[in-house]
Amino acid sequence: MHYPNGKKQSVNAASTSVNETIYSNRGMTLEADINATNQFYLQTNQAIIHKKPTPVQIVRVDYPRRSAAVIKEAYFKQASTTDYNGIYKGRYIDFEAKETKNKTSFPFHNIHEHQIDHMKQVVEHGAICFILIRFSLYQKTYFYPAERLFDHWENQFNGGRKSISIKTIEKEGYIIPIQYQARVDYLKIIEQYYI
Repeated sequence: MHYPNGKKQSVNAASTSVNETIYSNRGMTLEADINATNQFYLQTNQAIIHKKPTPVQIVRVDYPRRSAAVIKEAYFKQASTTDYNGIYKGRYIDFEAKETKNKTSFPFHNIHEHQIDHMKQVVEHGAICFILIRFSLYQKTYFYPAERLFDHWENQFNGGRKSISIKTIEKEGYIIPIQYQARVDYLKIIEQYYI
């Protein structure tokens, strides 16, 4: 599989001059950072948080040889909810993780209505629910409570913005500094504001 555009890319070392800097893989993605953080939480017995698998129905598989199978056609079985869930100090946690290259806001096209509906149900049942938003150009990650997200989401249907400005996220959310072991230590925010 060649991701994301389906083509293999090769870097010719001879064509890269001394003055050129290659920035690919400069930092981990938000998902990789969260997965590493969750692994640290598990190893240190702080919390049990896992990435939810995406349910996929495989329709057609080609077997070019015995040792290799190639999936040719597959479909999502159902709409996904949020990315992560688990438990911390007896409290259920459910959250979504999103990265944006946008410099000034988090656009709502990055999240789906069925995800908002799921998050509302989770909050109604007393769980801790939030979204982690990373502005990749700034390498800044914010913990943004779901309850605050809902108001902005609803406002877009009444002529409001179709995004949340970075200034609003800075004001209503909580920045999570990147660290060594718990790279995105969102439990510190939960401990301070929810537990």
